[in-house]
Amino acid sequence: MLIIMITFSLFLLMVLLLSLTNYTKLKCLISFHRNRHRLLDWYTDLLSSSFSQTIVVHRLGAPRTVVTANRTNVEYVLKTNFHNFPKGKPFTDILGDLLGLGIFNVDGELWSSQRKLASHEFTTRSLREFVVMALKQETKEKLLPLLEEACEKETVVDLQEVLRRFAFDVICKVSLGIDSCRFDLSRLVNAFDRAAEISAKRGTAPVFLVWKVKRALGFGSEKVLREEIKLIHNSVAEIIKNKRKALHDHDHDREVRSSCGGDLLTRLLMAGHEEEVVRDMVISFIMAGRDTTSAAMTWLFWLLSENPRVENDVVEEVKSVMNNGDNVLNYDALQSMSFVKACLCEAMRLYPPVPWDSKHAGNDDVLPDGTAVRRGDRVTYFPYGMGRMEEVWGKDCLEFRPDRWFGEPDGDYGSRFLEPVSPFKFPIFQAGPRVCLGKEMAFTQMKYVVASVLSRFEIRPVSLNRPVFVPLLTAHMAGGLKVLVRRRCD
Repeated sequence: MLIIMITFSLFLLMVLLLSLTNYTKLKCLISFHRNRHRLLDWYTDLLSSSFSQTIVVHRLGAPRTVVTANRTNVEYVLKTNFHNFPKGKPFTDILGDLLGLGIFNVDGELWSSQRKLASHEFTTRSLREFVVMALKQETKEKLLPLLEEACEKETVVDLQEVLRRFAFDVICKVSLGIDSCRFDLSRLVNAFDRAAEISAKRGTAPVFLVWKVKRALGFGSEKVLREEIKLIHNSVAEIIKNKRKALHDHDHDREVRSSCGGDLLTRLLMAGHEEEVVRDMVISFIMAGRDTTSAAMTWLFWLLSENPRVENDVVEEVKSVMNNGDNVLNYDALQSMSFVKACLCEAMRLYPPVPWDSKHAGNDDVLPDGTAVRRGDRVTYFPYGMGRMEEVWGKDCLEFRPDRWFGEPDGDYGSRFLEPVSPFKFPIFQAGPRVCLGKEMAFTQMKYVVASVLSRFEIRPVSLNRPVFVPLLTAHMAGGLKVLVRRRCD
């Protein structure tokens, strides 16, 4: 009898200890579920009230998540102790089906070798010139005629969707060397949209194991994801096959062979890489470039419509730059548009295309603010929240104020220089060894579009309601940005 009582007492003690241990996880899971539709603002509120601007989130079936808006922590994770914070298997599992062994979804030697290859290609003058040429053609033949028609007919257009398709066409031309005028890319566009959405929801699931079970059983959203990825892989593989054949047909004619295209696919194939590696790298570049620039531009056009004085300053700078040259938006002209760049940075500070990004601790560690990190923990740095920290940006952190990017608040924008900002304070393009290779390409594209559109048209939203920011793999504006297009008066 005594043994039974002792055994029962020990059992109750274990239950009590387990309850106390899991109480925090249960409480966190309940809060996570309640705030699942406003995770960004929930995290921002928690980080703002945290002394260290760091919090720890618990989810069932997943490692702890350390979320930080502390720039010293961000520098430690992205640079100082970079090798202890790889993407990690939990992250590569989420995107592995879609991105495979592409540069954005691998670590170690595989990442290093692809990084060196891509870095070489992105720094060539020929690629830079090819990008500007692609922008010029896509803008002249598609974007401006579409806006001109909307202006003439006074029809409402979804500017977000227009910019997304424009960005997809440009990145396909730059990455794959294909023109949507000659290829029907609509099915491929939709496949990328669905695959990106479902993959993103894997990472935000309160119970991490659910999507893995659905994938193993092949039903629901995971079944759809599998079908969309198959279409993406098959489509890109067919494009690679045709490109390789074209290169092979001109194998003995170096001049013709080198003129087959300045796109990344041609460069990768000519370097002798295997098709699967090339496929995954190209898909990664498309994913990185298709929605990030369009998201940033969408929010900027809305912000400018809310701030007419700033919009007027943008137009004046564009006119000034174009009048000083041959009225052509070449690379040098785009580089001189400092105020346009400040507006883009300010828009991305408030509405970052990638609102959060995660690494996983390889070993136990301690962040500079004293937060303990366990091996396998997910460590998330949080650009959305960082852009809303008074300690970082001041009491006017929620205001759209491009002037903050200059050393002095007043004066002629043309004679002022942008003040350097630490990438660990503004990690929109990551920082450290994984800093975005396409950063300058992205600014080139965004400046080109903003200058081309605003020098000709006024963009006016039809809704007076404040847009809703929705985070997926890349963030977007819920319901799009419905606008009327008017011809700008000189």
